[in-house]
Amino acid sequence: MKYTVRILALALTLFTVGACTDLEEEIKDGFTEDFDPQNPGVGVTNNVNKAQPNDGIASAFNGLRNGAAWHGSYFSVQEISSDEAVITQKGGDWFDGGIWLDMHRHEWTSVHSALNNIWNDTYGPINECNRLIADGGFGAPQVAMLRTARAFLYWRMMDTFGRVKLVTVPGVDAPQSTREDAFNFIEAELLAAIPDLPDGRQEYGRVSKPGAYALLARLYLNAEVYTGTARWQDAIDAADMVINSGAYSLTDDFGDVFAPDNVDDPEHIWILPFDEATAGGMNFSQMTLHYPSQLTYRLAEQPWNGYSTLEAFFNSYDATDERRDASFLYGPQYDVNGAPILDLAFDPADPDGAPINYTPFVNELAPNGSRQAGARLAKFSFKIKGRNDMDNDYPLFRLGGVLLDKAEAVARLNGNWSHPTTLMLVNQLRTRAGVPVYTSLDATEFLAERGRELFQESQRRIDLIRFDRWGSAWWEKDAHSDDYKKIFPIPFDQINAANGTLTQNPGY
Repeated sequence: MKYTVRILALALTLFTVGACTDLEEEIKDGFTEDFDPQNPGVGVTNNVNKAQPNDGIASAFNGLRNGAAWHGSYFSVQEISSDEAVITQKGGDWFDGGIWLDMHRHEWTSVHSALNNIWNDTYGPINECNRLIADGGFGAPQVAMLRTARAFLYWRMMDTFGRVKLVTVPGVDAPQSTREDAFNFIEAELLAAIPDLPDGRQEYGRVSKPGAYALLARLYLNAEVYTGTARWQDAIDAADMVINSGAYSLTDDFGDVFAPDNVDDPEHIWILPFDEATAGGMNFSQMTLHYPSQLTYRLAEQPWNGYSTLEAFFNSYDATDERRDASFLYGPQYDVNGAPILDLAFDPADPDGAPINYTPFVNELAPNGSRQAGARLAKFSFKIKGRNDMDNDYPLFRLGGVLLDKAEAVARLNGNWSHPTTLMLVNQLRTRAGVPVYTSLDATEFLAERGRELFQESQRRIDLIRFDRWGSAWWEKDAHSDDYKKIFPIPFDQINAANGTLTQNPGY
C-alpha cells in the first residue's frame, strides 16, 4: 500500500522493562521537541487535496462530515454497537461514564451523550440545506444536490432514531413523523432531485446522479426493515443505474480506496473530503492507536488508545485475504526506525510486558482491558507525520458497496443466495482480495463477506439488523430479543427542548 507503514511481526529479541514511568508525558515531551506539529498539510506523501467547487453550497456539504469519522457521534455509535469494533475500559482509561460499555452491551439510554451528538450533528447540516434552498439564487443542479444531501441526512436520522421531524423550511417546525413517512419523504426527494443532478462522476465533494441512485439502492435494500414492505427489485434497478453508468470501476488495490492520497479514486461515488489542514474531522489514528504508536508514524499528537476490533471479527478473514492487512494493524509494533515501541505503564498481568503487541485477542471489556489488546482499525491508513486530522477522503458510497447491495437484493428476490448474478458480483470483490471465489453462498456467509468488505464504513449495525442478527450474542454481549433496540431512543435533551412535540420511541 502506498505511503503507509504497516508493521507486523518481526523476528526480533524483545526485552522486558521493569520500571514504570508516565509514558504519555515522556512521549509528548521527548518526541515533539524536534518535530514541528505545524505540518504544512502534505506530510511526506506530497498529497495534494483538491478544492471543492466554488458553488455556494459548501457549507451544507461540509456538514456531512459531522460525526462521520470522529469520536463520540455517528461513527462511534454505529461501530461500537455492532460486532466489529469495541472500546474496552482500560483501568482508568476510556470508562467515560460507561457509555461505550453500554453501547457494546446494547444497554444504552436516552441520556447517552453520543446519541444527542448524532441528533445535533445531523440537524445542523439539514438546517443549512434548508436555509440555502430557501435563500434561492442557485441553479437547478445545486438545488438538486442540496435536496439529495438533505435526503441522505434524513436517511441517517430515520435509520438511527425511526421517528423524526422532517423540517424543510427554516423556522417552521414539523410534526414527528412515522418511520414509514420518513422513508416515503426520502424516496420522493431523491426521485425529484435526480433529473437535475449532473450526469456521470461527481465534482469533488459533491453528488451526481449515481450518488443519488446509490443512496436509493441502500434505502430500498432496507425497505422491509423501515416499512415492512420489501423493495428488492427497486434496489436492483437503482444499483444498476450506478453500475451501468460506466463512471466507476473497482480500484486494483483495496487499500488504495482508503489511503491518504485517495482523491478521485475510481471506486468513489460520493465522498466526504477530509484534509488535515483545511477539512478536519477524521481522527481514526488518534482514536485507535496506542499512545507510543506516535513513534511509529511520527504523528504530531499522541493517540488515545481507544478502538479495536473484536477477535471473532478479525478471525473471520482468511489469512490470505488482502483486506485483512489493509484493514487492521496487528502484531508487535516498532518505531519509524524499527525499534520496538514500549508501554512503560503496562499491566503486569500482560504476558507481552512493555513491548507493544496488538493481539487480536482481547482479554475483557471492563474494567481491566489490556492496553495493547485488539487489532487496531487501520482501513483508513495512517500517514507518516500525520496530524490529529487525517487526509483520507471517506466514501459514503463506493462501487464495491453497490455491487454487494445488488448481489443481496438479487439473492433475496430469487430466494437463492447462490444465484449466478449474486456469485458473479461478490466474486469480483473476492478476486480483488486475493481469496478463492465462491461456488455457493448462504445468508450467514454473505453477511460475513459484506462485513469483510465494508468494515469501518458505518454499515455493520444496519446489516446486522437486516439479517436479523442484531439480537445475537457476541463477545461480552448477551443475546436479546428486544426489537425496539433496532432504533435508538430519542435523546432526552431533545425531548426536553421540544415542548411536547417529540415523544419517546416505544420501549425506552
